[in-house]
Amino acid sequence: MPTIARIGPYRIYFVSHDMNEPPHVHVDRDENSAKFWLVPVALARNLGFRPKELRDVDRIVHEHQQEFLNAWNEYFNS
Repeated sequence: MPTIARIGPYRIYFVSHDMNEPPHVHVDRDENSAKFWLVPVALARNLGFRPKELRDVDRIVHEHQQEFLNAWNEYFNS
């Protein structure tokens, strides 16, 4: 599970066997986890984040969308 960023309390990463899915990232903090599609940015799954914090995480994914998409393409297309 390659970590591509740590932003504040959040770990943003890929799961290596997810290569057959559309580009996405997983975001964890403590026992909370969310999955976001990258094109377009959209919440795929939320496990534990409260609505306000989930909006913060969504903002982070939007702000770093291109960076995360570049990392996805580099990792899975190499």
